[in-house]
Amino acid sequence: MYLLGMSLMTEFFHSCTTNERKREIEELLNNFAQQTGAWRHCLFFLSNTRNEYVMMYSLTVFENLVNKMWIGVASQDKMEIRSCLPKLLLAQHKSVPYFIRNKLCKVIVDIGRQDWPMFYHDFFTNTLQLIQSPALAQLGLVMLKTTSEELACPREDLSVARKEELRKLLLEQVPTVLGLLTGILETYWDKHSVIASTPPPSPTSGESVELLGSLFQGSQYSKLLCQPMAALDNESQQLCCLVLECLAHLFSWIPLSTSITPTLLASIFHFARFGCDLRTKSEANKVDRARLGVLAMTCVNELVSKNCVPMDFEEYLLRMFQQTFFLLQRLTRENNAHTVKSRLQELDESYLEKFTDFLRLFVSVHLRRIESSPQFPIVEFLALLFKYTFNQPTHEGYFACLDIWSVFLDFLTTKIKSRLADRESVLNRYKDALVLLLREVLNRIQFRYNQAQLEELDDETLDDDQQTEWQRYLRQSLEVVAKVMELLPSHAFSTLFPVLQENLDVYLGLQQFIVTTGTSRRLNITAENDCRRLHCSLRDLSSLLQAVGRLAEHFIGEVFAGRFSDALAVVERLVEVTCYGSQTSLYDLETAVPSVLKPDLIDVHAQALAALQAYSHWLAQFYSEVHSQNQTQFINLITSAVDASSPLITAKVPEKLLLSACHLMVSITSTVRPVFLVTLPAVQNIFNLITTENQNRRLPQEAHMLVCRALSNMLLLPWPNLPENEQQWQTRSSNHASLLAALTREYRILRGTVNITPRQPGLDDTVIKQTLPVLRDVVDSISSESTKSRQICYQSLQESVQVSLSLFPVFIQQPDVTDEMLAFFLTLFQALRVQMGVAFTGQIIHTFLSMFTREQLAASILQEGSAGCRVVQKFLKILQVVVQEPGQAFKPFLPSILSLCMEQVYPVVSERSSPDVKAEMFELLYQILHQNWRYFFKTSVLTSVQRGAAEDTMENEAQFTAAMQAFGQSFLQPDIHIFKQNLSYLESLNKFLNGCQGVDTSQRAVLARNFKLERDLPSFTQSVQRLVNDLRYYRLCNSSLPTGTIKL
Repeated sequence: MYLLGMSLMTEFFHSCTTNERKREIEELLNNFAQQTGAWRHCLFFLSNTRNEYVMMYSLTVFENLVNKMWIGVASQDKMEIRSCLPKLLLAQHKSVPYFIRNKLCKVIVDIGRQDWPMFYHDFFTNTLQLIQSPALAQLGLVMLKTTSEELACPREDLSVARKEELRKLLLEQVPTVLGLLTGILETYWDKHSVIASTPPPSPTSGESVELLGSLFQGSQYSKLLCQPMAALDNESQQLCCLVLECLAHLFSWIPLSTSITPTLLASIFHFARFGCDLRTKSEANKVDRARLGVLAMTCVNELVSKNCVPMDFEEYLLRMFQQTFFLLQRLTRENNAHTVKSRLQELDESYLEKFTDFLRLFVSVHLRRIESSPQFPIVEFLALLFKYTFNQPTHEGYFACLDIWSVFLDFLTTKIKSRLADRESVLNRYKDALVLLLREVLNRIQFRYNQAQLEELDDETLDDDQQTEWQRYLRQSLEVVAKVMELLPSHAFSTLFPVLQENLDVYLGLQQFIVTTGTSRRLNITAENDCRRLHCSLRDLSSLLQAVGRLAEHFIGEVFAGRFSDALAVVERLVEVTCYGSQTSLYDLETAVPSVLKPDLIDVHAQALAALQAYSHWLAQFYSEVHSQNQTQFINLITSAVDASSPLITAKVPEKLLLSACHLMVSITSTVRPVFLVTLPAVQNIFNLITTENQNRRLPQEAHMLVCRALSNMLLLPWPNLPENEQQWQTRSSNHASLLAALTREYRILRGTVNITPRQPGLDDTVIKQTLPVLRDVVDSISSESTKSRQICYQSLQESVQVSLSLFPVFIQQPDVTDEMLAFFLTLFQALRVQMGVAFTGQIIHTFLSMFTREQLAASILQEGSAGCRVVQKFLKILQVVVQEPGQAFKPFLPSILSLCMEQVYPVVSERSSPDVKAEMFELLYQILHQNWRYFFKTSVLTSVQRGAAEDTMENEAQFTAAMQAFGQSFLQPDIHIFKQNLSYLESLNKFLNGCQGVDTSQRAVLARNFKLERDLPSFTQSVQRLVNDLRYYRLCNSSLPTGTIKL
């Protein structure tokens, strides 16, 4: 058997073995593993082979036995296994590869997870004895780390009660374990420290106590941390690394308590110093020392990440922060040999990441506890953080530090809002730090000061958030600027505005360099140095315009009047710049470096329009509050803004600029809503362009939609500051009808030109795909507006809606077209169902239900992510809206909707992932049950609960049962999102427990008894997690029992 197993393993892993033969061998090995008593052969293999494949396979057999079949193993066999495997480990741990040793440790720990302490009472004491034996300490630490991983944070294959028991047992051992680990760290540090023989440090060595300055002066740890570093040999380093790994995992789950002694903390910080002092001749030794530092900081971060701090641990916490900031001062110290940046560049990247993580955790979790302590000099800490931030060697490191500043600024803002009485004294304490921060962040986004670094940033590749590295850099920087602005508005504005003005002067002065020859216009700046300077100035202007736009929110609301003059100066300047850009058409100039300067000129113009758009809420408040006193001024601002946008709304303009102009128009019409807007010549020009355009000179689709939304908003949205009888609804209704008639001209013609038979794609599809998104957008933009606005909108749309319904059967075989149609109808149902009326809504539902056959639904659902799949999702969403409608109007459709769900959709999705369709289907089922309970139970739910279910008469029982079984079945599927969604839908546990397979009656009773409908969210979440865990545990246990076993 041994030789056979060895030859099979060797053959399996041989490069010449075919996949088919590998499958045969795998089947043979799997069959062997399932045999009763296979473990005895594996024990023999482990004792008599050095073949790694055979050893790994044998251990896998043991692992499977312990984790999946242990309940069915005879007691005598368990005793033998518990006795033999630890002996095997002791005998072979030095001679086998480390991964075999670790696997064997895990199998022994898995046994302890099942049997300790009842049947395996010496499991943990054996581990402690190993740690205390110098020759076996490393093995003991591997066992301890594995025990912490597997017992403190076990997988789902244990009941919650057993998990809680294991954690309680481990917590009882924590003081002993921490004492042992502290002893090892102290012993090795003391053993390898060189104190007496080391000469005093030189002034440039960085070990001087004086470097502390006034930070934590007199701290009992300052001298301790200035001791020379221990010179550890390789074996000692490995052992200390293991100790720190154990501590890191222990700290991840044990609560903060006095078991974590000052001595232990001091020992950890000794090793944390290895990360920030890498002076060593050997490169390999440098890596090992850095690893010690990284592991030590991991331990620190595990402690700092805990938000729940007992009173008796707060002093320890302060002590820990003192020790960490000693390290921060070492990292940011300058001397003759190193700048701060060069020091940070020398450090291990992982160590720097861990240190930044510590700073983030400190500021976000504990600053509120420590900030007011007289023992913690917060202002000096901010000075160190400033040096650390602006000397980061990587962009990612700088981003992470900006996040820390954002958290600090949020903390400060909250603190000031809660302490209005001494607001000024709090602000004055931090003002110098905030001023420095603002200035440096602004400098960092300008090419004038930071060209080398900024040019390294990628401005083409999009990340998961759909932004480039440059955009992310700028956005995070501007967030910090905006938060400082909230705290120091006057200072921030007086810092930013002059810099903006300076760059604007360069931009506004470009007109003198424009040379016109015939039909071409050229920018007469050609010298390489001048082009480079112009490029930098334009990039900086673009960034500063974004900064000014980001600050718009700090000029509105309660501070509107106090900051009116500053905001007016900004808006007037922005209007001037946008008008200048449109009049001179700088985006259309020929330049000496077209690949660089042309995009720069386009971007500045686009950012000026976007910045002006950001002030639309300020303009709206201006319109409401002071318009009557400054009427001419307001009208001029709006007229100029529209005049700046109008010439850009043409297909000839670069799309980036076109979209900025369109977005500005949308904001003016939806947010500001001036009554005189429709009379402006520039607006009339836009109206004429949109209503007379054809396929040849049509705007790009996104721009076309935005302009249509702006024109529709102008006619549909109520004007501010005017009573209902002055809203001119009749005229506006007529104009809106004309607008939509022009926009849907080609679409409405389709009803008379297409055959009422399924057809092939063609030109008509293009018309549908262009028109319906525009109509959907128009409806969506007024969905939350007054009834009058929605009435006018539906009147204008009525014919197009009827056309859509008549075209639906024609295009039913074209999912991409059907998708657009259903998206349009979904928006109609959500926003205008009252205006459509019951009769027409019923006609639409009837048409849809009759058109979607089972075969068609199945074909669509099976193509996950396709247009057909999206069609089914939208159809189910429409039905969700219908079944939630109060009253009796749509109740006759319930049987058909339930039938569609349970007989057509559910059979297709039940055995497949289909997450999107499945989620919508269960949402629909839930809404049917929730909103239409009386369809199944004639008496009220409350009455049925009070009297007991036996008195409740049930109707449509088959449909109800089918729906509940579908919910029950979903809990056996692997999709955790569906599980979570459906669990939240079910109001009563008993409704689905009876449908759960894989558990018996008594187990269902235990699950029902343990599940408590808690009133607070954390407790309810815990109850749900217990239910999920135990349900899966019972099913795992039941499936692993030998055939014929009586379940307990």
